[in-house]
Amino acid sequence: MIEVRSFNSLGHANHGWLDAKHHFSFASYYDPNHMHWGDLRVWNDDAIAAGTGFGTHPHKDMEIITYVREGAITHEDSLGNKGRTEAGDVQVMSAGTGVYHSEYNHEDVTTRLFQIWILPNRNGHAPSWGTRTFPKGERANQFVTLASGFDEDTDALTINADARVVGATIRKGEIVEYPLGKARLGYLVPATGSVEIEGTTVHTRDGAAISETETLKVTALEDTEIVLVDTIYQP
Repeated sequence: MIEVRSFNSLGHANHGWLDAKHHFSFASYYDPNHMHWGDLRVWNDDAIAAGTGFGTHPHKDMEIITYVREGAITHEDSLGNKGRTEAGDVQVMSAGTGVYHSEYNHEDVTTRLFQIWILPNRNGHAPSWGTRTFPKGERANQFVTLASGFDEDTDALTINADARVVGATIRKGEIVEYPLGKARLGYLVPATGSVEIEGTTVHTRDGAAISETETLKVTALEDTEIVLVDTIYQP
């Protein structure tokens, strides 16, 4: 089964320096029908103006994955970590028992990113941070695991969750498959391009909530870059 949330129907908050679209209830945007999808709690589609960003603020007991689409973001936290994550890279912060951090766009162009929050498998993990490059060429016509809570995904960034974040770049007309499993949930967003799933078209930056699907088959209607979260059911 697939339910599509069009980009135009998402929650929207424009703060001037930050233009954000919300797939799920977040901050001042509240929609009781879109609170989460399994353990996936937040998917924000952010455009951060050059020379601006999020000042120091706290997080606790949340796995936060940042997928940079354009530009770059610079992270600094109370653990002493500091790093720059640019387009093609992925950043993971496990907030765990608590961490303060800031995220700034020190570039001279707008930074565009997806920020994804996933509930941890338990509270109280030690906080941590990491970033890694995932060349788009290595994702050509196949899913690559970007972040994972499963031990077998040794090439991915680690998260403390029963979940995976995977990505793929697909040429027009090509099909990629992902073994989701009927007991799991998927949430897929094309960063660019458009795809067809189960006869339904998912356009750029739409959200597709997928359930009861053993093998997910995605057909690219044009050259496309997609991100998928594989998560568990949660009431």
